[in-house]
Amino acid sequence: MKIAIAQLNFHIGNFDGNVEKMLTAIANAKEEKADLICFSELATCGYPPRDFLEFDDFIKEGMAAIDCLAKAAKGIAVVVGAPSKNPVVEGKDLYNSAYFLANGTIQQVQHKALLPTYDVFDEYRYFEPASEFNIVEFKGKRIALTVCEDIWNIGNENPLYTICPLDELMPQKPDFVLNLSASPFSYTHAEERIRILKANVKRYGLPMFYVNHSGAQTELLFDGGSLVIAPNGEIYDELPYFEEAIRYYELEDVNAGKQQFTQPKDKMTLIHDALVMGIRDYFGKLGFRKAIFGLSGGIDSAVTAVLAARALGEDNVRCILMPSQFSSGHSVNDARQLAENLGIQYDIMPIQSMYEAYMDTLKPHFWGKDFNVTEENLQARIRGMLLMAMSNKFGNILLNTSNKSEMAVGYGTLYGDMCGGLSVIGDVYKTEVFELARYMNKDGEVIPENTITKPPSAELRPDQKDSDSLPDYDILDKVLFEYIENQQGPKEIIQMGFDEKLVRRILRLVNINEFKRHQTAPVLRVSRKAFGMGRRMPIVGKYLS
Repeated sequence: MKIAIAQLNFHIGNFDGNVEKMLTAIANAKEEKADLICFSELATCGYPPRDFLEFDDFIKEGMAAIDCLAKAAKGIAVVVGAPSKNPVVEGKDLYNSAYFLANGTIQQVQHKALLPTYDVFDEYRYFEPASEFNIVEFKGKRIALTVCEDIWNIGNENPLYTICPLDELMPQKPDFVLNLSASPFSYTHAEERIRILKANVKRYGLPMFYVNHSGAQTELLFDGGSLVIAPNGEIYDELPYFEEAIRYYELEDVNAGKQQFTQPKDKMTLIHDALVMGIRDYFGKLGFRKAIFGLSGGIDSAVTAVLAARALGEDNVRCILMPSQFSSGHSVNDARQLAENLGIQYDIMPIQSMYEAYMDTLKPHFWGKDFNVTEENLQARIRGMLLMAMSNKFGNILLNTSNKSEMAVGYGTLYGDMCGGLSVIGDVYKTEVFELARYMNKDGEVIPENTITKPPSAELRPDQKDSDSLPDYDILDKVLFEYIENQQGPKEIIQMGFDEKLVRRILRLVNINEFKRHQTAPVLRVSRKAFGMGRRMPIVGKYLS
C-alpha cells in the first residue's frame, strides 16, 4: 500500500480554499499512484475554529466540504479531519472526527476520544468524546484511525484521561496507525512529539503515520514536522518544519525500517523560522501586505525589523525613528544603519517639540511634582500616537516590539510602546532576544554590533538603563521562566537559591500587570506557556500581591 502524507497550511473558515488545496493534493497523489492520502485534524475548517463551531452554517459548510472531497475519493482513499454532528440529544452537539472517504462516498467516521482542555486547548467546550472504536478495512489492511490527543495517553498513563483509544483498537488487530493532528509549535515540542510517537510504536509494534498542520493561525503556530515511525520504533521520516509538503511511502518499506530522515532542532533556528512564518501568515490570511513599527536602535525593535523584512519582503516594511532629547546619537545611527542593511524604508520624526508642548499644557497641573514615570510614559504614548497615525493613513499594520520579560513585569506603556496589531517577540525573553540577534548575524552583520553589546535602555530619561528598574535579565528571566513556564510558586523558586526579596518583587510585578497584558496584541507563541489564550489569569487576584 502506498500512503501519502499531506502536510498543508489551512485557513480557518476558508472552506473553498482549504478544499481546493486538498483536491490539488489528491490529484497529485493519484498521479503518484498512491492508494491513500491523509490530511490533518479539522483540515476542512482549519484549527482551532473556536466559537465558529457554534454557527450552524459553519458546520453545513464543513459537511459540504466533506461531500466535495468524497467525490474526489475515487481510485484513492482520503482521510481528513472535520467536525461532525452528534445525532444524540444528550451531550455536545459535535464530534471532532476523522473521515475515511473512498469509492466516492463516506465509508467510515472515527471520532476523537481525548479532548484536551488545557493551555491553548478548549475542545471539550465544543465536542463530545468518542465512545466507540472501530478499525477501517481497506485493500486488505486494517487501519487504526486516531485524532491528535488520542495517542497522548499511552497505556492510560496520562492522568487527564480514563481511556486509551489505541488500547481499545488493538483487539481488532490493526496493521498500522494513522494520526491526524493539529499540534501547536513550541521550541521543545518536536522532541516531545517524537518521544510520544516512539512510545506508542514501542507499545503496539505498529508503524505510525502522523500528519500535522503547517502554518499560523493568529498566535498559534504549527510547525508541520509530520512523522512516519517504523515498527522498530525508529523515525523513518520527518517532514520539513514551517512549510507545506506531501510525501509518499510504501507500507512495506516503512515496515522494513530502511530509511531515516530527521529535521534539525536548534532552538534559535526554530524560533526564528516560527516567527517569520507567524508574521507572514498573519498578514497573508488577513489580506494585509505592509507592516510598520518604531525602530529605536535597541535590540527588540532591531530583531523585529529583521523578522518582518524576512517574512514580508523589504518593500513591505516601514519603520519610524522617533528620537527625543533623551535619545543617544548612537541609537539613531544604529537604527538608521539597520534599516539600510535591510533595505527597508525609514522616516525620522523627532518628538521633542511635541513632548514639550504636552509638558507646557500639563505644567500648571503638575506644579510641585517631580519628573517620574509619568513623563517617561508620555514620550512612549507620543510615539504610539504617531505610529498609529501612520498605520491608519497608509493602511499598514503596526507590529509590537515588546519582549516577554518586559510584558511579564509591566515594563511597557499602555497606548504607547504596547500598541500594535501583532506582538512579534512577546513570547521571547530578553536573554533569548540577544541570542536571536546573534543567530541573525551568523552569516554576516545585519543587526549593528553596537545594538547587541550596549546596555539595554528605554532612553526615556537621562542616562537611563533597564537595570535601574529591573533585575539583571540573566536573573530575571530565570525567575520568570520558573513562574510562567514551570508554574513554580515563590517558595519553590526561593528554594532554588534565588533571593527571597527579589523573587517576591518579580512575582508581584507579574501579577499586578495582568491588566496590561489583557489589552495587548496577540502574541506569537513559541514557548510552551505564552501570554495570551494559553495563560488565563485573573486581573484582580490577590495571590502574591
